[in-house]
Amino acid sequence: MYYLLLILAGFAWAAYCRFENRKIIELSRKLPGDLTAWPLIGHAYLFRGNHEDQMRIFQKAGRLTINRGGVASYWIGSRLYIIPIWRPRRKILAPTFSMKNLNRFVDVFVEQSSVTLEQLRPRASSGTFSMWYYLTTYTFDAVCETALGVKMNSQLQPSHPFLEALGEITQLTAARMVQPWLYSDWVYKTLPQYKRVEKCRALMYDFVEQVLKTKREAMKMNEGKPHSQSEADLRPKSFLEMLLDLNQFTDLEIMEEILVITAAGTDTSAVAASFTMVLLSRYPEIQDKLTDELLQVFGDSERAVTAVDLPRLRYLEAVIKESLRMYPPVPIIVRSVDNDTELRLVLVDGVGVLVNIWAMHRNPYYWGDDADVFRPERFLEPLKHPAQFVPFSYGLRNCIGYQYAMMSIKTVLATLLRQYRVLPPGGADQSNLKEPLRVEFDIMMKDVDKFQIQIENRFKSSSS
Repeated sequence: MYYLLLILAGFAWAAYCRFENRKIIELSRKLPGDLTAWPLIGHAYLFRGNHEDQMRIFQKAGRLTINRGGVASYWIGSRLYIIPIWRPRRKILAPTFSMKNLNRFVDVFVEQSSVTLEQLRPRASSGTFSMWYYLTTYTFDAVCETALGVKMNSQLQPSHPFLEALGEITQLTAARMVQPWLYSDWVYKTLPQYKRVEKCRALMYDFVEQVLKTKREAMKMNEGKPHSQSEADLRPKSFLEMLLDLNQFTDLEIMEEILVITAAGTDTSAVAASFTMVLLSRYPEIQDKLTDELLQVFGDSERAVTAVDLPRLRYLEAVIKESLRMYPPVPIIVRSVDNDTELRLVLVDGVGVLVNIWAMHRNPYYWGDDADVFRPERFLEPLKHPAQFVPFSYGLRNCIGYQYAMMSIKTVLATLLRQYRVLPPGGADQSNLKEPLRVEFDIMMKDVDKFQIQIENRFKSSSS
């Protein structure tokens, strides 16, 4: 009798949930996907396997969605996601990302790029290596100096606790995203992964909190003192110092914003720059065009990049954008529907919207039949639609640091490519160099082969 009551209670609960979600269920029938959903877990079973397998599913779902006209639906557990192929803090933060402030950061990008250049000298003509370490430590040092106002020197230090914690928490979050049975905080907190996440989070917060405390103490000590043009006064203010000057955030809010800038700015820029280097190694004709532009702007001089140079590097920007189009660091983004919203059909309150950026960037309707071809020239012409290229999202919730990231990437690539020619890995099959790269899902989309390349000095006399 007990088990019978339990079964009846289960059916009653299922019927209640179905009644409560009837509008969502009806919407899923109007926007079907092409992949089979299983009872209870929906399409979550598709995400079994490794990170590369998971990225293949996002790619497959994206292409199937394009074939359905741009919109389809998929169930992740009991939650329905619609896949379209297509403010208070933000308002306060926006002025800190003005071009005036960003131009001041170029000197930081140049200084850190010079360190990267030196770190790479032993790699010239020495065989295949992974570019990832060099670019992720560059972006980390640049972001920390501009966001926190502190020099981390991770490029010169084999491992840094903050950077290691960031890498681990990213991997743990990516794993949770594709396992809906871990969405419940009650369940997740019982697992060892949760303790690792909390340890990493505590380390990162403690570090930023200590920096914040030091900055506040320094500001108090300088209150009332006569202004002097010291070296510290002449350097650009960090984002942390600009937020403190605004005096509109609590310490916790400041730490949250700074951590977002640091975490997002490190990996996205490093992934974008790394994919660009790998693609240039596979397309020597494009690398030659880029070299011609660098010669036009800098000649044969060894002077450093300046803020004035960056807008003149139009082909370099096109190359970076084409890399971002084909391999967006963030391949998918998710938005929640809080009110019924009319798209093609009415998206009802309670569903999630998963924007498949990877698929949007390869939609032949907007990009042509050569959408899978690396062709930077397409960005030297006007786009058909402003929302067809969204590597940093779009609209009111787009990435506020888009221009910052582009300036950082352009600076480091211009610095490195003036000195080094990029080559594909040793032993690579020449006939496969134009084939799509194997990628995996790790919050960011990354190269399965860890961004392997070779480099050689452009000028014989510059060898170390």
